[in-house]
Amino acid sequence: MVVLGIDIGGTQIRAGMVDEKGAILASRTIPTPNDLDGLLPSLQDAIHWLLEATTLPAGVGIGCKGIINPDTTEVEILPGPLHFLEGLRLSNLTGLPMDVPVFADNDARSALAGERIWGAARGHDNVLMLTLGGGVGGAVIANGHLLRGHSGVAGHLGHITIDPDGPLCACGNRGCLETVFSARAIEGEARAAVHRGCVSTLTRLFREQPQLATCRTIFQAASEGDALSIAIVSKAIRRLGAGIAGLLHVFDPELVIIGGQVADAGEELLEPLREEVWNRSRGLLGREVPLVEQQVADNSGIVGAAGLVMAPRG
Repeated sequence: MVVLGIDIGGTQIRAGMVDEKGAILASRTIPTPNDLDGLLPSLQDAIHWLLEATTLPAGVGIGCKGIINPDTTEVEILPGPLHFLEGLRLSNLTGLPMDVPVFADNDARSALAGERIWGAARGHDNVLMLTLGGGVGGAVIANGHLLRGHSGVAGHLGHITIDPDGPLCACGNRGCLETVFSARAIEGEARAAVHRGCVSTLTRLFREQPQLATCRTIFQAASEGDALSIAIVSKAIRRLGAGIAGLLHVFDPELVIIGGQVADAGEELLEPLREEVWNRSRGLLGREVPLVEQQVADNSGIVGAAGLVMAPRG
């Protein structure tokens, strides 16, 4: 069986045919247009190319940011550059025959769908997943069911409050997890330190262009012993660990999956994070919950979106 996975991002749209083993057979990437008139022909041209390269898919999965009604594929809330999709049904974008079913959900749930079919969540009924990127996304499987909540907002784990007096978040709250642990938060703290002229490898490398200090370079500098980078990374991990420990007490999961671009740091992130979470949760849980890196090594989002087609309903 071959299915089509589509990931709609703010800067790029990626589409690809995925087989039953989770392998991408063919893919296309296009820049995200500024409006619907630009999106429809570009996306449908990409899909047409994929059809010619492979075959008609058995189904389509679409991952996209925002609040999406999985029953209708309608985008209910989507602030930012993709706001023109609000009120539209993503199933109407493909141009495929009506008998090809289309499934859609937000990008974090799509990532967990991929892990449920091909990755770390296989065979588990209680799983948390956090996607650590420019923000922090999340999704939850509880007792075998993907949580959606009353209005479809369940699983936005990046918006639990870590510091009630902390930085203002885009959601309107203060001190959300993604304001203290995300690529943007870590990079922002590092760039501010470079601007101040703090003694650091980062200042030496990025004094003239602080904006080039990325999360990856900060973790790398920390691994090489740079004191400023170690302080920034350690502080961020303490806060992430505190957030995850709280989530463990709410959901009591079998495991926690860590994904997203920040997770590329691998054990440099996961090893101290496991220790932080264990120290904060062992008193009540009495067991160490595995924290694992995502197994579906596909940063494109295509495989996760394809997983929506095969994921159990409910």
